[in-house]
Amino acid sequence: QLQLVESGGGLVQPGGSLRLSCAASGFTLDYYAIGWFRQAPGKEREGVSCISGTDGSTYYADSVKGRVTISRDNAKNTVYLQMNSLKPEDTAVYYCAADDRDPNIWYRTDDYDYWGQGTQVTVSS
Repeated sequence: QLQLVESGGGLVQPGGSLRLSCAASGFTLDYYAIGWFRQAPGKEREGVSCISGTDGSTYYADSVKGRVTISRDNAKNTVYLQMNSLKPEDTAVYYCAADDRDPNIWYRTDDYDYWGQGTQVTVSS
């Protein structure tokens, strides 16, 4: 059974950091493009970042550029999202998703084949 499981969310103060993990089971992530998305209450799901499955290229939304880093550890079959300088507007449920080929548009949800259940990130003092 192909599965993605996110972890690492929680409550953090503004300016703090979190590292989210996306672990795969039932398949290897090596050649999959992995995207991170988030959805705040009342808002549409939006792309945060993506890492290519072919050449390791990375992509970031303007809203997180410079504060977020995506990386992968193929030995652990896991992709990470390091988030620094967190802001209240980063509060959302964060999801990871996998595409068996690099998506044409990395932030388009329809391009991804598998999704995790999400992990809550709350930035508040």
